[in-house]
Amino acid sequence: MGQRAEARAVADDELLIERTFDAPAALVFRIWEKPEHMQRWWGPRDFTCTSLSLDFRPGGKWRACIHADAYGESWMSGVFREIERDRRIVFSFKWEDGNEQPGLDTLVTVEFQELNGRTVQSFHQTPFVSVEIRDSHVSGWNECIDREAAYAEAMARNKGEGA
Repeated sequence: MGQRAEARAVADDELLIERTFDAPAALVFRIWEKPEHMQRWWGPRDFTCTSLSLDFRPGGKWRACIHADAYGESWMSGVFREIERDRRIVFSFKWEDGNEQPGLDTLVTVEFQELNGRTVQSFHQTPFVSVEIRDSHVSGWNECIDREAAYAEAMARNKGEGA
């Protein structure tokens, strides 16, 4: 699976996770673009993405539900702000229950850089209202990105079939 780097904070209200995948950037980008792929890896370990809708264009909305027996359902949603094919995706993110950061959406920027057939993915999210809330996202996003890496790398080994 992709080389895992620990999440590191850029500032108290930011989260940055960088990871290198053994898959080309175009393939990694596609598994963010197509719901039938994203649904297979979206969410932390032990969660299943039970619903996912994407209107993958600037201004388009997205909405997802992840479920785990231990936690029940969690709905999230946002709007795509920027999309640069195979290079960058920017979208808003909020938990729909509104308990964590009431009235505050975060902004997620995912960037893809290809180096020798591998992809360096940078995942940045901000702002968080506290260090504690930011830190509560570190393991969940790392587990989600672990699943993403495994999925992308399996597809790359199978020559991107179905992508």
